[in-house]
Parts: sequence; structure tokens; C-alpha cells
Amino acid sequence: MTNIYLAGPFFDDEQLERIGRAEQALAANPQVGHVFSPRSHEVRDFEMGTPAWCAKTFKMDTDQIDAADVVVALADYVDDQVDSGTAFEIGYAYHSHTPVILVHEKDNIVNLMLAESLQAYLTQADELRTYDFAKLPANRYEGEVI
Repeated sequence: MTNIYLAGPFFDDEQLERIGRAEQALAANPQVGHVFSPRSHEVRDFEMGTPAWCAKTFKMDTDQIDAADVVVALADYVDDQVDSGTAFEIGYAYHSHTPVILVHEKDNIVNLMLAESLQAYLTQADELRTYDFAKLPANRYEGEVI
């Protein structure tokens, strides 16, 4: 069973709906074991934004990326800018040799650093239901980059 870290923003209704679809699709995939979704594990024992909250959140999330077999990242672009936290999580996973599956449902250009760091590129969260996490088939992003 594959352990997944689900990276993606959850700051507005559209983002919450998108990450919820990804969580449901991963839950339906029989190859997926544990899914760590930061939105479901927010640090509540410190006030949000305080140094203690930041340190605990950062450590929890990086520890979970270290423990994951795969990072599934949702590229939620606003204009041509991806969420900075998600971009960090992708870079951290890539540097740690953890495969990254990018789900990019919006119709815009992908940053070349993200495109080059991927194991697979998917255009719909629902594709996670049937993605082969045991074999991790490669699927490169072939579109325009910035």
C-alpha cells in the first residue's frame, strides 16, 4: 500500500472542493494506504501564525513528506502563479527523491521547474482513482512552460 502526501492549497471554496475531490479519488484507489492531507491535520494547539504554530506546522508537514512514498500535488494556479506552499512541497519531495504526481485541472501554463520535477502529470483529480501507484507510470507534461 502506498502512503501519499497530498499537497495543495485550501484557502477558498474552489480549492477546498478540488482537494476534497482528490481525497475522495485517492480513498477509492485500492493501492493507496494512508493519505496525509495537511488540511485535515492543522495545528490547533498554538495560535495560527505564531512562531510556535509555524515551526510545528512546518516540521509536521516536512516529516510527513519524508514518510510518504509519493507526493500528489494540486497545481492550483491563480493567473500564472502556483501556491507557494505547494511549490515548496513539490521541490522538497523532488530533492528527497520522492515521486511527484501533479494534478493540474486548470487551463494555464505550468512552470518549468514543476514540469521537470514530475513523475506524472494528470489533468483531473478523478484520474487518481485508477493511477497505478505500484508502478508509477511516467506521464510528462507536454504543454507550454513559463
